Amino acid sequence: MESVFSQKKPDFVQFVNSQHAWVDSVFEKLTRKERIAQLFLVRAHSNLGQRYIDSVAQVIQKEQLGGLVVFQGGPVRHAHMFNQYQKLSKVPLLVTFDGEWGLGMRLPDSTISFPYQMTLGAVQNEKLIYEMGRQVARDFQRIGMHFNFAPVVDINNNPKNPVINFRSFGDNKYNVARKAKAYMDGMLDGGIIASLKHFPGHGDTDVDSHYDLPQLKFSKARLDSLEIFPFRELIQQGAPAVMVAHMNIPALDPKPNIPSSISRKVVIDVLRKELGFRGLTVTDAMDMKGVTKFFPAGEADVMAIEAGHDLLEISENSARAIGLVEKAVVSGRIKQTDLDLRVKRVLAAKYWLGLNQYRPVNTVNLVHDLNMPASKSLVQRLADAAITVLKSDKRIRSFDRKIETAVVSIGVNQPQDFEKGLAVQLSDRKEFFISGKETPDEMKELMKEVRRYPQIILAIHDNRARPASEIKINEQEREFIDRLGGRRTITVLFTNPYAMEDLPVERSGTIILAYQNDHFMQKAALKVLLGQTKAEGKLPVTVNKRFAYGEGI
Repeated sequence: MESVFSQKKPDFVQFVNSQHAWVDSVFEKLTRKERIAQLFLVRAHSNLGQRYIDSVAQVIQKEQLGGLVVFQGGPVRHAHMFNQYQKLSKVPLLVTFDGEWGLGMRLPDSTISFPYQMTLGAVQNEKLIYEMGRQVARDFQRIGMHFNFAPVVDINNNPKNPVINFRSFGDNKYNVARKAKAYMDGMLDGGIIASLKHFPGHGDTDVDSHYDLPQLKFSKARLDSLEIFPFRELIQQGAPAVMVAHMNIPALDPKPNIPSSISRKVVIDVLRKELGFRGLTVTDAMDMKGVTKFFPAGEADVMAIEAGHDLLEISENSARAIGLVEKAVVSGRIKQTDLDLRVKRVLAAKYWLGLNQYRPVNTVNLVHDLNMPASKSLVQRLADAAITVLKSDKRIRSFDRKIETAVVSIGVNQPQDFEKGLAVQLSDRKEFFISGKETPDEMKELMKEVRRYPQIILAIHDNRARPASEIKINEQEREFIDRLGGRRTITVLFTNPYAMEDLPVERSGTIILAYQNDHFMQKAALKVLLGQTKAEGKLPVTVNKRFAYGEGI
């Protein structure tokens, strides 16, 4: 397995812009329609039944598309599906995947999830994030995939952002660029393509482009100094690919309702010419409302090619799109030489990946190989490095396992890994679970009882798979949290850091911020509380005046 990594691959950007005999010979064998088809990626799932898998197989066989965008399913079913599709393809397929936190982003029950990027934004040692990139690349190669739509380099400077938020490394442009570079380099050195997204920056929107077209009304100067900053930095440092978002940005293209993804002014003038980007460009999914709303019936696909893209993700109808692009070439709307250049760039990317010597995925021990102890240990090391202690660590230093302790949990109705771990360590404890359904009298009684304990741990769990900026708690619970806060209380938050704006926790003696509710973060928080590790994480966002970027004891 490791031998693949021991030979350093050539620089990707230089490679895809050079001439290669293999690329030329493949190109010559393709018809005009098949050349255009190399620029299209079709949606693939293995969890929607065999009929769905077969219907995609027919599209691949008939249209000879360039590759796949892979969604949910199981690893073994995925591998069988890839092997079936590759057999039907004259040119090996480019298999792409949205794996911001690894394979677990789409295959959560059978593969490993690394921490969210917001959690990683707190990590002070970028080598760990590089290591994660290497591991993600190994997992991709083991399952037969080649291209990860990650890292997210959007700067999340709008706490209310519904679509980026915890998927961003934070709100500091320098920190975002450093973390993204480590992740990108790890994947590239591991032999897969990484893609910066969502150009020119989706961090300050309050609209989700899956459902509508967000508008960014900022000046060009503001975009240059903030949103575009990490893209510019990483393009200079060899970024292999950039995904362009569906956003309307009048400062970059005044045409009404034009999404950035299909704007020549954004893709060619800004990304290619101004920033000097020479790698692959890819659109965000072309079936999203952000692009189809104003440019329906395949017009958006033609405009995406016209705008300068190398790859189109998930056209609503690829056969229609290929036909329309062919017409646009014949009519002179799209230059034949431009198109050929891009087809060759995509073929060169396949050559860089070693697809000229394509081998089917071996499914023996596949699930085992995707769940190696070394990967799990890396997840835990990242979690341990992210945990952030705010206000003071005095309560942690004086924490006593032998004295009476009240363990109060909000957001769950039974012990989680954190509470179970505590139970083993504390000799005299009582657990309280607050469901939010208690009467005012019950809450009063509870408060009275808890306050009798000399040591109090308040754990707030956010059970949602995607932790948003606000946490759902009622007024009674909010008042309870406020009144429970005090010198002897250690508050542990398994939620989005932005939730601290909404939770009255600042009166607690110590706050342990764990960013997400996963078992690895619960274990990391427990280790910090028990003094087994020292928290080294720093807050990756500014929540308010009290909790600012870079805080952490």
